[in-house]
Amino acid sequence: MKILCISDATDTLIYSLQAPLRYKDVDLVISAGDLPLRYYDYIETILKKDVYYVYGNHNLDNFARNVQKKTDIYSLSLPLGGGTLLENRVMNLKRHNLLIAGLGGSMLYNYGDSQYTESQMRRRIRKLVPFLLYNKKKYGRYLDILVTHAPPRGLGDGEDLCHRGFECFLSFMDKYKPRYLLHGHVHLDDMNAPREILYNETKVVNVYKNHIIEDEFLGGGL
Repeated sequence: MKILCISDATDTLIYSLQAPLRYKDVDLVISAGDLPLRYYDYIETILKKDVYYVYGNHNLDNFARNVQKKTDIYSLSLPLGGGTLLENRVMNLKRHNLLIAGLGGSMLYNYGDSQYTESQMRRRIRKLVPFLLYNKKKYGRYLDILVTHAPPRGLGDGEDLCHRGFECFLSFMDKYKPRYLLHGHVHLDDMNAPREILYNETKVVNVYKNHIIEDEFLGGGL
């Protein structure tokens, strides 16, 4: 399986006229957040690939808030974006033999949108547990990929509160053993900086901007 992962910054490679050829063998696109909805719409249109995304801590715009509150989205002037929202969901992508879940947002640092305390993030995780247990019973595994915006604590995060990772992501990986945890939020200004950290059975990958994951064993068959 080949996955185009994106987060935090749009990429000229994807906007390039050569993008449909460059990414023709990609199976799907996963975003770890902080990208405009129109970017997902563009990718789905030009690359003809499905996009799955979580919210970052900067792009929970009025459209997203109103969708969450189930208000009348047709009264908004903002354009409808592409992509499928993963936020607070466990999804079975049967087409790709893939079990994925999404927990976007960052650590609470200024009471803005899509920010959470450690205990709030733990409560979000608990709501996913019944679906994870169902996956384990039916498919023999809890999850293939967890998509977050913030990293786990101590695994590529920062020391400032805004960029500090969540400790509960560590216990999530301990218990549910996803093959990958994909995150963004921490910008890799040095593109040669290591993106991947192995934590027990999980590869933690910072997918800032544009990163390709190729894994022939990803997706255990549903």
